[in-house]
Amino acid sequence: MSVERFVDVLVVGAGPAGLAAAEGLAAAGVGEVEVVERDQEAGGAPRHCPNRGFGRFGTTGPQYAERCVTAAVNAGAVLRTGVSVTGWASPLTLDATSPRGLERITARAVVLATGARERPRAARLVAGTRPAGVFTTGELQRSFHRHGQHIGTRAVVVGAEPVSFTALDTLRQAGVEVAALVTGHPRHQAPRARAADARLRHGVPLLTDATVTELLGRGRLSGVLLRHRDGRTARLACDTVVFTGDFVPDHELARRGGLTMDPGTRGPAVDSAFRTAHRGVFAVGNVLHAVEPARTAAHEGSLASAAVLRHLLDGDWPPAAVPVRVTPPLAWAAPNRLTVDEPDDGFTLRVTEFVPSPRLTVTQDGRELFRARRRRPAVPNRPFRVPGQWTGRVDPRGGAVLIALSAGRG
Repeated sequence: MSVERFVDVLVVGAGPAGLAAAEGLAAAGVGEVEVVERDQEAGGAPRHCPNRGFGRFGTTGPQYAERCVTAAVNAGAVLRTGVSVTGWASPLTLDATSPRGLERITARAVVLATGARERPRAARLVAGTRPAGVFTTGELQRSFHRHGQHIGTRAVVVGAEPVSFTALDTLRQAGVEVAALVTGHPRHQAPRARAADARLRHGVPLLTDATVTELLGRGRLSGVLLRHRDGRTARLACDTVVFTGDFVPDHELARRGGLTMDPGTRGPAVDSAFRTAHRGVFAVGNVLHAVEPARTAAHEGSLASAAVLRHLLDGDWPPAAVPVRVTPPLAWAAPNRLTVDEPDDGFTLRVTEFVPSPRLTVTQDGRELFRARRRRPAVPNRPFRVPGQWTGRVDPRGGAVLIALSAGRG
């Protein structure tokens, strides 16, 4: 039999986004703000990343995670780890399991901040055996930095986006030779200096227009099979492979709750106030757009706290929202719903291919709302921002807003 409890705000997920939302709400004097986290330690993914570059002062990931936790707790939020939310009893009542046993928690508002994860080898449909030595970036970092495990001697990194080079750093620290980075794109998607450092100073080759199609070896990985875009195949010897990037929102709880999901992001559909289609339920951070840096997720958490507070004070909830859609080569836009009662902080977009000198147009029912051109190319696996000053021209009774991107000249 479950114990029934009541709180003012329940935040699910104790990463940067959830902790920032809880900090803002607790500091504003909201009654009981509770954060539940299924892991035994709060702080989210940064706690596995010892590299610097987190936050305003370039702290390490664990330091940044500790600061987020301390700020939320000092503001008055209640933090509980080892609590797994398993489902919904009603739109604002969630079932959970914890060391206390079964619980049923009802809140005036719920904030989903469940984050994102890299797709593992199985989800990428890579054929072959099931040998040891296969990791995602997160698994690699936990295995080496948290548990001090032996990783291997020679590795292949699948991917060439920023997180791929983070995996490269971890492998070097673990004393693992990196045979190559492999990407299906025609070039890497990381900052130029980062990629040049790996190639020139550390001698790591970048294999472009290639995919890993099969894992070889029994017991322990012995190599991978590659297929190039032109049909050529090759075998690359290694005892370790790290699948990086290809993030997807950790959206199982949102789906169980029947929330409207965006087909592009594969996370809950939200407006600029982080409101989902269910009254009183908000979503924030990388569950909305896998994946953005920790500081971006924390900034969204702070913005979301203000939106949740307004809801608690006045109870308003928009009766309807205009969907935001994209066309190829755009993959998605976030937020992906528009409500006229909220000022817009802009939109984050992602593309599936390189687009030089991108030209952006925003239309609704054939009527142009916005047009702009960017000098910098749009790059896969890296976000770019679009201002939202045009949202005031959206007809709340009209059709979907359509965002399109095309390549310009020069």
